[in-house]
Amino acid sequence: MTTSTGAKGERVAEASVESSASAVEWPAIAAGALAAVGVSIIISTLASGAGLAWVRPWSFAGGSPATFGVAAAIGLIVTQWIASALGGYLTGRLRIKWVGIRTEEIFFRDTAHGFLAWALATLFVAAVLSLVAAGTVAGTVTPEAAEQARKAAASYSFFTSLSFLIGAFIACVAAALGGYHRDEV
Repeated sequence: MTTSTGAKGERVAEASVESSASAVEWPAIAAGALAAVGVSIIISTLASGAGLAWVRPWSFAGGSPATFGVAAAIGLIVTQWIASALGGYLTGRLRIKWVGIRTEEIFFRDTAHGFLAWALATLFVAAVLSLVAAGTVAGTVTPEAAEQARKAAASYSFFTSLSFLIGAFIACVAAALGGYHRDEV
């Protein structure tokens, strides 16, 4: 039971009007995910251009490969977080407004919608990157190069998973904020 304010300002109990249908709004989730992917592509392209402008392999005037790698990793993390925030926010704002539902239930649903938009965008990007990576697999490598690649892959996996967790949290919070902005009118 929810409550509302009666004509004289007293609280009056009213029946909940929740539907038995699913509360998942897939169009809003898909829109948020597509926006997140689009922003990721735009920022990644911009960052790639900045990286190529920074590196000067023939004049040896650019930064070291380690510095470049750290800068690239930070750029990818920030890109993922910004895209997650935008995708989550749009998902929360574009979802249909529910009436007669408790505030904490609306908050949960907005948060869940942001998480689903983040997950859909992440799956799409992971699928595309997997296809690209599968096409660039090299042939024979030395044991030293294999060990170096193993260490780099372990570092990459750790920081990527941490970034994904933070990105999911950001998408959830942004969707709740978007839902709050949608409902405050």
